[in-house]
Amino acid sequence: MPLIGTKEMFARAYKEGYAIGAFNVNNMEIIQGIMEAAQEEKAPLILQVSAGARKYAGQVYIKKLIEAALVETDHPLALHLDHGQDFEICKQCIDGGFSSVMYDGSHLDFEENIAVTKQVVEYAHERGVVVEAELGRLAGIEDDVQSDKSIYTDPDQAVEFVERTGCDSLAIAIGTSHGAYKFTGEARLDFDRLEKITNMLPEYPIVLHGSSSVPQEFVEMANKYGGDIGAAKGVPEELLRKAATYGVCKINIDTDIRLAMTAVIRKHFAENPSHFDPRQYLKPARQAVKDMVQHKIKNVLGCSNKI
Repeated sequence: MPLIGTKEMFARAYKEGYAIGAFNVNNMEIIQGIMEAAQEEKAPLILQVSAGARKYAGQVYIKKLIEAALVETDHPLALHLDHGQDFEICKQCIDGGFSSVMYDGSHLDFEENIAVTKQVVEYAHERGVVVEAELGRLAGIEDDVQSDKSIYTDPDQAVEFVERTGCDSLAIAIGTSHGAYKFTGEARLDFDRLEKITNMLPEYPIVLHGSSSVPQEFVEMANKYGGDIGAAKGVPEELLRKAATYGVCKINIDTDIRLAMTAVIRKHFAENPSHFDPRQYLKPARQAVKDMVQHKIKNVLGCSNKI
């Protein structure tokens, strides 16, 4: 089955009050684990590739691994560029066969963000590719994306931005952040702001970045077996599930996958010090990815049995 866009996915998600998981991929085991979970749950799926993944594995390698997954299944799947930093990167991915791209102009002023986003939208739409944009800024670090502070999305600007750019979905800032260290105190999301944006942009798909929950059992496991992760804290899953009923159609998850893989690998090495074959420790790591994604689909995103 060929790659698909996200318009139909998002339309149904919005109508039925669930979100679709957009999971970052970096290698074969991550792709396999995510695909197995989505197939078992019969859930719509977005695999996304960050700038860091493109540098680590190479765009062609990632694309070919996903093509291999499509050979083995007819599962509907969108391939998305996460945090495209300029027009050229978005163009490369559009020309390279991605079905969806994100242009991240959140580091620019409002007018510059509009100008470049509109340029990406025009190029993408001519080639049947959908575009996600971002307005507002998330704190934290993810690959090459870094900010010391959050700038919450202004609802009035969000409406103007969507109207002037023609972007197909919009990532907003309401309190989530990138990385594993999201909150020092009580975790809160600005649902009043989200509700206002949703009401002002009816039936329009909203996206949440920085939405890993950083499960404490994996923090503890990693630290027990030699890690030093510290006071990592993510977005409570109940807040993410609530957001999906407010027009959030896409929720990005990356850190939780990394954390689960690393914790399981650390545990494996501690319990099996003689092992040196990568297959020995990557097999349980792949299962950890599958289990994490399956949990998110069922209990956080609410998108099981939606295909």
